[in-house]
Amino acid sequence: MFKTIKEDMDVVFEQDPAARTYLEVMLTYAGLHAVWAHRLAHWFYRGKLYFIARAISQISRFFTGIEIHPGAKIGRRLFIDHGMGVVIGETCEIGDNVTIFQGVTLGGTGKEKGKRHPTVKDNALISTGAKVLGAITIGENSKVGGGSVVLKDVPANSTVVGVPGRVVVQNGEKVRRDLDHHKIPDPVSDRCEQLQEQIDSLKAEIAVLANRKD
Repeated sequence: MFKTIKEDMDVVFEQDPAARTYLEVMLTYAGLHAVWAHRLAHWFYRGKLYFIARAISQISRFFTGIEIHPGAKIGRRLFIDHGMGVVIGETCEIGDNVTIFQGVTLGGTGKEKGKRHPTVKDNALISTGAKVLGAITIGENSKVGGGSVVLKDVPANSTVVGVPGRVVVQNGEKVRRDLDHHKIPDPVSDRCEQLQEQIDSLKAEIAVLANRKD
């Protein structure tokens, strides 16, 4: 247990240059507190003491702003940086050496049963505000860009950005060389343009009918 606690703190020093002392990290890092609380909650969850597990989870959420369902499976050396707003669902599986930033959601897409939350493989990084939804897999050494919405599997050694998320780098090579980050697809805008075209077409037909009547 003490070895695991020290390992959890060591990863903070590796990832965060602002960390100064073990005492500071132990007492002030909410991401670390959330991980430790989850380990305890998960232990009760595995023992089918679901109420106690959820109670610990909710107390941790109140103090840290990070919600981790006690059923989630988390590997070693998870680092949650500035973790306010992080949500990790019940059937999530997170590998070793994963980094998650604030506002990340590892969630489901509906009321389906069984495996309904993401699997995040070793050494992955999920950036600020990213939403990874459904029973999909984020491959090893992959990165999800800030604000991305990922709905499909991400291969290993890839970088994903956009809404919906698209692979832009894989195995060190660009997949889409024409990508402009300011030109992220906007399905709502596209639909509005289609509706406006239909309205213009109907107006033109009405005008023709009105002229015929006159």
